[in-house]
Amino acid sequence: MSAVAGNIARIRSELPAGVTLLAVSKYHPAETLQEAYDAGQRVFGENRVQELLAKQPLLPPDIEWHFIGTLQTNKVKHIAPFIHTVQSVDSPALLKEVDHQAARSRRRLRVLLEIRIAAETSKHGFSPDGCRALFRNRQADACPHVCIGGLMGMASFTDNREQVRQEFRALRTLFDELKPLAGEAFDTLSMGMSGDYPVAVEEGSTLIRVGTSVFGERSIRH
Repeated sequence: MSAVAGNIARIRSELPAGVTLLAVSKYHPAETLQEAYDAGQRVFGENRVQELLAKQPLLPPDIEWHFIGTLQTNKVKHIAPFIHTVQSVDSPALLKEVDHQAARSRRRLRVLLEIRIAAETSKHGFSPDGCRALFRNRQADACPHVCIGGLMGMASFTDNREQVRQEFRALRTLFDELKPLAGEAFDTLSMGMSGDYPVAVEEGSTLIRVGTSVFGERSIRH
């Protein structure tokens, strides 16, 4: 068993039923992603459009690709034909552009709304109130080629586990509040990465985004 396969098996053994492992594969070559695929991994996340476009044709067609990084509106057209989920929709403008490009690709794309829960100003996302307004004003009704599948958030980068826990808990509370407004397709709460996913799972995450703990340290850093 390869190191990657062993890591995947270990992480999956720790996860409760119903929690999805998304392998964050940025800066890792397609050959390493193939190792994860051969170990049964099917859900992968990329942060950069250019890197995703280079890898996607080299790997099996049944991979479920998620885009999890900051996405510029002018880049949506490049991934719309094949992306499964855009997890990082952080504004009404981006939501509208995903809808537009999904229509051009004759698809209905799944998205998660990114919520800014961290104390760090560098993080992107809707404010909780901004997200509430999107549902209460029924803005998504104007985007028929988009399916809002849930929420995504990143906790503060800190050793303060209690702060991280409170941020995840706040996101779970918002998710539970919005679900009756959003409908049955709203079923994914994406929170937790290599350094904090056990806390995220305890607080109700249904999908964890794990890179280093699956693939090891990246060989290239940008």
